[in-house]
Amino acid sequence: MDKKIKRTASQKYLKKLTIAVLTLSVAAAAYGFSQSADQGRSQNIALTSLTISTVKQGAFKDALSLRGQVVPKTSIYLDTIAGGQVEERLVEQGEYVEKGQPLVRLNNTNLQLDVMSREAQVTEQLNFLRNTQMTMETSRLNLRRDLLEIDLQITHLARRLKQTKPLVEKGVLAQERLSELKEDLAYYKARKELTLERQKQESAIREVQVAQLADSATMLEKNLQFARRNLDNLLIKAPVTGYLSELDVEIGASKMSGARLGQIDIPNEYKLVVRLDEFYLNQVQRDMTVLIEFESGMVNAKVSKIDSRVQQSQFQIEVDLPTGTQGVKRGQSIDVELMLGDNKSEALLLNRGAFFTNTGGNWVYVLEQGNNKAVRRDIRLGKKNQDYFQVLAGLSAGDRVITSNYSNFDKAQQLYID
Repeated sequence: MDKKIKRTASQKYLKKLTIAVLTLSVAAAAYGFSQSADQGRSQNIALTSLTISTVKQGAFKDALSLRGQVVPKTSIYLDTIAGGQVEERLVEQGEYVEKGQPLVRLNNTNLQLDVMSREAQVTEQLNFLRNTQMTMETSRLNLRRDLLEIDLQITHLARRLKQTKPLVEKGVLAQERLSELKEDLAYYKARKELTLERQKQESAIREVQVAQLADSATMLEKNLQFARRNLDNLLIKAPVTGYLSELDVEIGASKMSGARLGQIDIPNEYKLVVRLDEFYLNQVQRDMTVLIEFESGMVNAKVSKIDSRVQQSQFQIEVDLPTGTQGVKRGQSIDVELMLGDNKSEALLLNRGAFFTNTGGNWVYVLEQGNNKAVRRDIRLGKKNQDYFQVLAGLSAGDRVITSNYSNFDKAQQLYID
């Protein structure tokens, strides 16, 4: 006969505990599933953490209010050519200097010795050239003297031959004497032809050599002048008239060849350097109008240069100030307005806000009736100025838009506002 097995109290408690745990797990999973599914659709948010702006109709000023820094339009840098040790500082930074005015004196012993050595070499070469020219001239004069002596011998022999011929015919002189005179005359005539040919060849060679020697002499003179100019370069002079805005020299300091000593700014010629957000890189063009605010009033200028290199999310433009503009100094900051386009008298305007960083201006949260709910809506924005975005589509005047940062809820389709 079978025996009935009875469960103990601990076994009954363990069974109930297991059932409870399984029930809680299923409920938690279901709750987590519903929460994950609903997370992308709705989210609760506190009203105090939001910035709400109203879309309005108004005039859109297509301009940017910016700050520009005054810098010299033209700066001339002072660099050393030969290098050396600073021996004397003749002016101070910030002074007005005239063209050719001495600024700094350097000392370079090695350069001085090198120039002296070059001068000795050049002098030696020039002396050699002069000696060569003298030798060539002496050879030319000797050749002319030989021709004169040959002509003289030919003249004497011709006269003696003329005098001797009748005497030989009368038998007073021997025929042998007449033959000797004829042979001597033929010799000197042949010698004259040879000397003339030699003179012609030497004359052609002399012309080439003289031209080469003249070129060599000119080159050596230039080398000597260049060596002397290196010494003159030890005295740094102002290349232009202007303000010595920088001068980085101290007595006794050594400066390498090509080292930067300072710079001179041309007076009364300035430009503004303005930095803009990279958002405007495609909108800014050369010759755009810039309104510059001075104490005396507004001045119109033009964008003269665009540096499209983006650094720290900004790029740089330059604006030339009118020549002779008064009341500006290097380093001064001035308020300007960059006119990006024509102003529009009627446009939909939305306040600028941090939402643009999250959405790129493609969508926003718009409040429905009341302040309890906001829904996601696709929009299209146009240009922006210092205060507003221009709304092209998706919003109407009177719509209330959340313009604060969306980073905490940008996945939700709708927001419930507490």
